[in-house]
Amino acid sequence: MKLTFSPASPFARKVRIAAIELGLIDKIELTPASVAPGTANEDYSRITPLKKLPVLITNDGDVILDSYVIVEYLNEMAGGSLIPDYGPRRWKAKTNHSLINGMLDSMLLCRYEKMVRPQGLQWQAWSDDHWNRAWTGMARFENMPDVLNGPFDISQIGLVCVLGYADFRFADCGWRKAYPKLDAFHQKMLERPSVKISVPPAA
Repeated sequence: MKLTFSPASPFARKVRIAAIELGLIDKIELTPASVAPGTANEDYSRITPLKKLPVLITNDGDVILDSYVIVEYLNEMAGGSLIPDYGPRRWKAKTNHSLINGMLDSMLLCRYEKMVRPQGLQWQAWSDDHWNRAWTGMARFENMPDVLNGPFDISQIGLVCVLGYADFRFADCGWRKAYPKLDAFHQKMLERPSVKISVPPAA
């Protein structure tokens, strides 16, 4: 299998952590891809018109889109427990992950607004609104002991990627001081080889 990725992508990191935990990482070829906004990449657009990372290309040549769907595919392949099979825990995990993905989307848009959009065209109120979505999402998880202290699953993997991306791209945002329970959770998660190995490179 092939996984398109960038070391900086929190979405690709999510899949890498899951693949390591499921014992599948050695069966996946990591294929670097560039998807910078405003920059054409016709070859990658032929793989996915959305031009987003990551994409998993199976041994049969099928293309699987979206980090959650890829994790679900790998989890089923390995008979894992990263996503609950049924019942209230499954819907809770999927809802938590939807919130996490929205937080990552908003953080990525803040990054683009600041670093990519030309000077004079930046919309501060729009950026502030997106950052607030990520920030209040962290506040919600700060008060969710069932996630912070629960079994290692897709919710914890996604939350690790949120906090790691905050460190990577918004190092001065102060999330550790504001959310000490998330800080303790993150420090504990860094003891897992899958989390430690996948930390983004220094910005």
